[in-house]
Amino acid sequence: MTNLSHNHPFHLVSPSPWPLIISLSIFNNLICTVSWFHNFYIPSLSLSIPGTLICMYLWWRDISREATYQGCHSINVFKGMKMGMILFIISEIFFFISFFWAYFHSSLAPSIEIGQSWPPKGIIPFNPFDIPLLNTIILVSSGLTVTWSHHALINKNFNETKKSLFLTIFLGIYFSLLQLFEYINSPFTMADSIYGSTFFIATGFHGIHVIIGTLFLLICFIRLLKFHFSSYHHFGFEAASWYWHFVDVVWLFLFISIYWWSF
Repeated sequence: MTNLSHNHPFHLVSPSPWPLIISLSIFNNLICTVSWFHNFYIPSLSLSIPGTLICMYLWWRDISREATYQGCHSINVFKGMKMGMILFIISEIFFFISFFWAYFHSSLAPSIEIGQSWPPKGIIPFNPFDIPLLNTIILVSSGLTVTWSHHALINKNFNETKKSLFLTIFLGIYFSLLQLFEYINSPFTMADSIYGSTFFIATGFHGIHVIIGTLFLLICFIRLLKFHFSSYHHFGFEAASWYWHFVDVVWLFLFISIYWWSF
C-alpha cells in the first residue's frame, strides 16, 4: 500500500548515510590502489573493498524496501527513474568514446615515437579468434538470456525468469574469469607504449562494468527469489537489463576495433 503524507506523486528521499560512506570508501579504494601500483601496499585495501560491497548491499536494501514494501515508487517516480537510467547510460557511452578516441587517434596515424606502425614494433597483439571470440560469444549469449528472462517475467513465467537470469549471471562470471586469464597471460603490459595503455584502460574499464552489471543482476536475482518483482512492477530488473545490453554493445566495438582490426 502506498502511504504518502504529501500531496504530490513524487518520492522525497529520506536522509541516508550510504552516499557519503560509499564515497569515502571508494576514495579510499583509489588511494590504496594507486599506492599499490607504486609498490606501497596499504593494509586497509583488504578492508576497503569489502566495505564498499557492504555499503552497496545496504543501499540496495533500502531502495528495495522503498520500491517493494513502502510503495514510494509511483508512476511519475518510475518515469524519472527511467529517464535517469537512460541519461546515465548516455554518459557511459561518452565515457567509452574517450577511450576509442584515444585509440583511433594513435592507430590511424601512428606517430614517429612508436615507429609509425600499428601495433608498435615489439607488441604481439592477442589472437582475436581465441579468448576474445569466446568472450564475444559469451556476452552475446548473455544478452539473449537476459532478454529471455525479461520476457518471461512480463509473461508471469517466474521459473523461466529465474533459470535464464541465473544463466546470465553465470555467463557474466565466466566472461570475467576468461578476461582475468587473458590479462595474466598477456605478452605486453599497460606500460608498453600507447597500445598497451589504451588496450588495458578500455578493456579494463569494460571488465569493471561487466563485474558491476553482474552484481546488478545478482541483486535482481535475490530480489526475484524474495518475490519483489511482478509482471508490471520490475524496473530494477529492467534497468539491469538495459545496463547489460549496453555492456554487450561496447564489447562488440572493442572486439572489432581493438582485437580484430589490430591483429
